[in-house]
Order: sequence, then C-alpha cells, then structure tokens
Amino acid sequence: MGIELERNTERKNQQIWTVVAKISRDPMLLIGIILLGMIILCTVLGPYVVWNDPVTVNMSDRLLEPSLQYPLGTDHLGRCIFSRLIEGAQITLGITSIVLVSIMLIGVPIGLLSGYIGGRFDSVLMRLVDGFIAFPEFILAIAITGFLGPSMTNIVIAIVLVKWISYARMVRSIVLSEKEKEYILSARVSGSSTLTVIMKHLFPQIISPVLVLATLDMGKIILLISSLSYLGLGAQAPTPEWGAMLNDARPYFQTIPELMIYPGVAIMLVVLSCNLIGDGLREVLDIKRT
Repeated sequence: MGIELERNTERKNQQIWTVVAKISRDPMLLIGIILLGMIILCTVLGPYVVWNDPVTVNMSDRLLEPSLQYPLGTDHLGRCIFSRLIEGAQITLGITSIVLVSIMLIGVPIGLLSGYIGGRFDSVLMRLVDGFIAFPEFILAIAITGFLGPSMTNIVIAIVLVKWISYARMVRSIVLSEKEKEYILSARVSGSSTLTVIMKHLFPQIISPVLVLATLDMGKIILLISSLSYLGLGAQAPTPEWGAMLNDARPYFQTIPELMIYPGVAIMLVVLSCNLIGDGLREVLDIKRT
C-alpha cells in the first residue's frame, strides 16, 4: 500500500513538472502570465503608491495634466484618473471572479449529472440549453439586465444566466465520451455509487478543459461587464468602473482623448493577457479546440 501511494505521488509530481516545463517553453503563455501578474500587482499596490479619493469631485482641479499628485491627470470632474483606474480594476476583476465561480458552481454539476444520468433529465436540460443558445449572449445579457434594472448585482445575475450553458454543454460532452470507457464500467461493476464514480473518475477528466474555458471566458466576461456599464446598465455614477468611465468620457473624446484611452487600454491589456493565458493553457494541457 505504501509503495503504491509513493508511486502515485511520484507520478503526480512528474506530471506537474512536465506542465511547468511546457509553460516555460511557451513565450505567449509566459507573456500573458507576466502581464496579468503586473496588472494584479498594480491593482493591489496602486492605492499605497498614489491615493486620491476616486469619487470626490473637485472642480478646481478638473482636466489637469499628469503630475506627481495625479500620475495620469484628472477627469472633467477633477477626479484622479489613476485612482479611478485602480478602483475600477478592483471592481472589474472582483466581479469577474464572482461570475466565474458562480458559473462553474452551476454549469459543472449540471453537466456532470446530465451526461452521466441521461434520460429525461438530459433531454429537458438540452431543450433548455437549445432555447438559450438561440440568442446571442450579449443581446440576452442586455435583455435580462434591462428587465432586472441597472446595477452591478443584476449584471452578475445576467451573465451567470447566460454563460453557465457553455460549461454545462462542454462537461456533458466529456462525460458522455468517458462514461462508456472500461474504467468507468469497472467502477460500476465493483459497486461504486454514482457519486463516487462522478467525483473520483469523471470529475478529474473535466478539470483541465474547465480551467482553460474559464481563463478564456475571463476576458469575454470583462468585455461584457464593461459593455453593459458603457450602455448604462451596470455600474452607476460615481462608481469608477472601466466601462462607465468610457461612457463618461465620450463627450470629451475629440478634445481630451486620454479620458477614453486610459480605461480602453486597461480593458485591452486585461483581455489580451487572459486570452494569451487561455490559449497557452489549451496547448500545454492538450485540450482540443472546439
């Protein structure tokens, strides 16, 4: 027993080092990790380097040039752009993390049960999924948020209702292909319960694909949050969310384009880093493109 446990530990360690070695040989993945790490570091340390209240209006300081006090200058209401970007990063990344966790907590168990149990439960679920995917995600999110009312909480609800479907479908397809294999049939014959088969044998098979999908979806969710806030359905003034900042700066785009460029570049860098990491992990973990 001890020898078998030691062998399993060595096998797992070897697999981990193999993945680490593949990551170190993928320059795009490394760039994505470094870029996202720098953004998170700036988000965490930014308030300790330069702290100005991101929501306090000071009309005497409106539209100032960059300085030591205001590293990126001030906006049309005299608020520090740098502090608003940092606060916006905390809001956007925090909301995105909540959305991703919620999506996986809903989509993954439903996909596992639907694929393994099958029957009427699977048929009803697939009809529901077919109804959702008939509409573009963005349009459906706008409709749900518009019905619930503009707020960040309702944006979270809308995105979760729209995005869980892709996780359930992917997990279901993996389970359908795995549950007829010999190791699953052997587990059934040996008397393993449904919960044991799902958690011990099927769940490990979906971890890598779900991780890759979540990393790729992170950029899409950030774009969705920013787009809805830009339309006025998300963060409300004076909350410094990146999409709302873009909307506030629209009237000044021709005269002071920096007011839109700064939050636009912030969104672009986060989405780019997430896409680089997602594409890199898909190659490293050998996940087939869908």
